[in-house]
Amino acid sequence: MQILYNEKSITTNFRTLAEFRDYHKPDADVMIVNGHPATAAYQISDNDQITLIQRGEQPTCEELEFLMAARHTPGVHQKIRQACVGIAGAGGLGSQIAIALARVGVGKLILADFDIVEPSNLNRQQYFIDQIGLAKVDALSANLKRINPWTGIEYHQTRITSENLTDIFSTTDILIEAFDRADQKAMLAETWLLKRPATPLVAASGMAGHGSSNAITTRRVAPNFYLCGDGTSAAQPDSGLMAPRVGIVAHHQANAALRLLLGEDPTAPE
Repeated sequence: MQILYNEKSITTNFRTLAEFRDYHKPDADVMIVNGHPATAAYQISDNDQITLIQRGEQPTCEELEFLMAARHTPGVHQKIRQACVGIAGAGGLGSQIAIALARVGVGKLILADFDIVEPSNLNRQQYFIDQIGLAKVDALSANLKRINPWTGIEYHQTRITSENLTDIFSTTDILIEAFDRADQKAMLAETWLLKRPATPLVAASGMAGHGSSNAITTRRVAPNFYLCGDGTSAAQPDSGLMAPRVGIVAHHQANAALRLLLGEDPTAPE
């Protein structure tokens, strides 16, 4: 029979999952067949997809790379793995963007933020209650390492200015703006487009409240400059920043970066 074992195509003559486990990974205590937990008595069929897991075991870099390549297709994953993406800001947008890109296997992330984790951040930012008081870049780096220890992380606990912006993100293939304040967003966009016009910038505008998800879009506003959001909603007393809508914009930005890394237009219809 031909099956997929941990995403690799192999031939097996074993009939039961118990026999297969005892030969390939006898210490496995979780057995998954075609996406569902299975018992040792399960009868293996042609084209089954089998995954054997030992609880607490961490895949090696090579194993994780193979699993990701199998999911993404090798050609796609290779482009992602060689890429470097910069994220300016590690709050509601930046923390979610970083996690999304680490999960798809981007080779290197450069993070920059001067702030610390505060209790009010937990309503929308990807931190934990025991990380309150830590520098956001330290906390986010630790979280990313738990998700994908093989993604390279470079981080800077500093306030980004027009003077240090291009030095911090000098090696990035794409820069993602993830600030809160409008004046910071404007500074970053003006500086980057002036000094690094050939390197794409993905920014955000309009994500407050709990309005329609369908109002959020990705659009090109200038060559190599993409803007995600609804373009209008701003945080105010009756319309705060909340996890669902901030997350939608963050994932628009992450997906725009992914499409750019793959040579695709983030605004083009499928």
